Amino acid sequence: MINNYDTQIKVSLEKFEKLLRGQLERVEKINSAGEAVDFKNLDNIVIGTCGGDGIGPIITEAAENVLKYLLAGDKKITFKTIEGLTIENRAAQNKAIPDDVMDELRKCNVILKGPTTTPRAGDPWPNIESANVAMRKNLDLFANVRPVKVPEKNIDWTFFRENTEGSYAVGSQGMHVTDDLAMDFCVTTTEGTNRIARLAFEYAKNNNKDRVTVVTKANVVKTTDGKFLSICEEMAKEYPDIKTDEWFIDIMTAKLIDEKRRTDFKVFILPNLYGDILTDEAAEFQGGVGTAGAANIGKKYAMFEAIHGSAPRMIETGRGKYADPCSMFRSAVLLLSHIGYQTEADKLEKALDICTITEKKYVITGRDTGATCEQFAEYVMETIRNIL
Repeated sequence: MINNYDTQIKVSLEKFEKLLRGQLERVEKINSAGEAVDFKNLDNIVIGTCGGDGIGPIITEAAENVLKYLLAGDKKITFKTIEGLTIENRAAQNKAIPDDVMDELRKCNVILKGPTTTPRAGDPWPNIESANVAMRKNLDLFANVRPVKVPEKNIDWTFFRENTEGSYAVGSQGMHVTDDLAMDFCVTTTEGTNRIARLAFEYAKNNNKDRVTVVTKANVVKTTDGKFLSICEEMAKEYPDIKTDEWFIDIMTAKLIDEKRRTDFKVFILPNLYGDILTDEAAEFQGGVGTAGAANIGKKYAMFEAIHGSAPRMIETGRGKYADPCSMFRSAVLLLSHIGYQTEADKLEKALDICTITEKKYVITGRDTGATCEQFAEYVMETIRNIL
């Protein structure tokens, strides 16, 4: 018996046409965007803070306190607390980011954001899009930049993950064609790839990094990954002093744990999904995802966040106060650097190295066997005071 799928195909095509038109409109917006704002030259910089869910408010407050300590008395800086980026409020309004919250975010120049909960099947929440993905798309934060450094292992990696396209571009808009067939979509655009590649190569050039590695699965995902790779290869010709090579994502995950090869890598350029996976693996060398921060960079806005989740079980078991704030502190380092406060960024980074590697007066364990988040934050600020 041959099934007649004409109705299902017609409905699916209508949905697909809507997706295509939306993505073509987005391409036009990217192409018409003006020059990037130089955050370092702004007369007033508004730093918005969003606590998020689970342990988010705890570790975000700790990072905000450290920032306020480092920037005390600076009249150029204004802090703005943004409420409402909680799973309860987002679910009640059935939006990844409620309109009033997005309006407040747009009033900031940079944002320090705690982890947020993304509903999944079986959760008591509607199937709303990730707040992270929504913020990146709405503020056009096209570059996710994640550094990983482990000096004793000679690891110094910087990952440039494309942030608004790939498999996450329309991640909540896939379709169930029939009960037996579901489809999602992957998006690659010329300008979207150009801008992440340009940022990575410029970073390499300006920071004396002599190697850029492009990571895809272009041998199998030939259209979208193939386009991403070919654009990066073409741009590499503009940087002849930088060695550019390509790796497939599967073997790249293996080479990160290859002691003989991993120290050769310097700067990576990756599509969205691969960048998400590989940076979590890389963070394990530094002590886990709880120790790593990330910058989300756009032409007008920038957002800085922990790369881990909201850890609801820590809250459920009463361990929230023992949450490790290092991910948010590392994000604060990136924030300070981005807005032109490199001296303060260097102080915080050095203090974190002392507190987590060399001295370790207080240790975070996530339980009552270690320091609380508040105690560790005080330890970091005390260490900053002692840095000449």
